[in-house]
Amino acid sequence: MQIVRRTFLFAVLIILGAAVGSSAQMGLGMRSPQIQGVWNPVVGSGAAYQVESKGERKTELEMAVVGSETYEGKTGYWLEWTMQDPRSGGQAYMKQLIVLDGKQTGMKRMILQAPGQPPMEFPMQMVNRGGQPSEQSADARDRAERVGNESVTTPAGTFTCEHWRLKDGSGDVWVSDKVAPWGLVKMTGRESNMTLVRIIAGAKTHITGTPQKLDPMEMMRQRKNQ
Repeated sequence: MQIVRRTFLFAVLIILGAAVGSSAQMGLGMRSPQIQGVWNPVVGSGAAYQVESKGERKTELEMAVVGSETYEGKTGYWLEWTMQDPRSGGQAYMKQLIVLDGKQTGMKRMILQAPGQPPMEFPMQMVNRGGQPSEQSADARDRAERVGNESVTTPAGTFTCEHWRLKDGSGDVWVSDKVAPWGLVKMTGRESNMTLVRIIAGAKTHITGTPQKLDPMEMMRQRKNQ
């Protein structure tokens, strides 16, 4: 699991993307955290996690469902990530429209906002070309073996969890239906760990202003003229 590396990569690249001339690097290289859990979105609910990995400082990552809308006849949920910009100390935000299709969750839109900058919506073609997966399993249990029920205590409290071990050997997850949107209480992996530190209620989007749609062709023209 590359949770921490992807988290820090996103935080760094969102700063690089503050200027339009650098946005290509951001769009083509970023990764959003890939959470292993059970998708159960509740508008206004979310969770904050302490994330740590070998050789890296601990950081906090928040995710919350801040709204919903219909997308091609299906209900989509806006999942917003909050993380600290390591350079300025300000908060950076990423909002994804997630739609459930069978056993897969699909990302249909992505909006980013760096500290002090207007929000920017990236074309999905650009996001996908950067290696950002547009789909992931909605239920990690489909790819895991059940270990059993366990009581897990975290800074957010004590939870009765299902313990699952991923079949590919990449890690273990502890999930509870008391936690939204992914049910994740704890996750351990080869290189990184996540622990629930806070339950979020009444969540609303932090992204302010009207998102500007990024035009890749215009962006490339500006880069050539620099």
